[in-house]
Amino acid sequence: MNSQAPQSATLGADLRALRKARGLTLVDIAERLDRSVGWLSQVERDKSEPSISDLRLIAECLGVPMSMLFAHHSVPAEEQGYVVRAGARRAMGSGYEGLIEELLSPDLTDDFEMVHSTFQPRSLMQNPAERPTQEVGYMVSGRLELTIGDRFFTVGPGDSFRIRNEPYQWANPYDEPAVAVWVIAPPVY
Repeated sequence: MNSQAPQSATLGADLRALRKARGLTLVDIAERLDRSVGWLSQVERDKSEPSISDLRLIAECLGVPMSMLFAHHSVPAEEQGYVVRAGARRAMGSGYEGLIEELLSPDLTDDFEMVHSTFQPRSLMQNPAERPTQEVGYMVSGRLELTIGDRFFTVGPGDSFRIRNEPYQWANPYDEPAVAVWVIAPPVY
């Protein structure tokens, strides 16, 4: 048995994983930020701490909400990389469209991520999205209307669905929240 614990979830490790998942190099991001490659490398190795302005620009370059870069809860060393406690999930996004998402994965260093999504009653994704991913969702509770490509589905508790690099949109026109667990590859948050 390997007794070494994996590297703890850090801002730098997440930034590196997100950058690589998008096929970007240190040079690509450094040029967009008007910063040196050395500085960005130090940020990814947790040797330098970016300012709020830097984080805002990095989040924009990586296409993630800035909140994703802030929520690193401290966890006991023996749980790092293994366990995410219910009260220590990282919130993602603003909840603007009525979608509240939390990261279930311990960090973003795997080839996929797991996300807990709560779709508020009477909420609607304003514009269809399309991202270069494969996603599988499992409905825990409530009902959700999905448009995937040119197909329409209503899914409920126990149902699952897949989206493969195609436009999709969701709506919860019902009076109760809908909860789903998603597996997304590669990580997008």
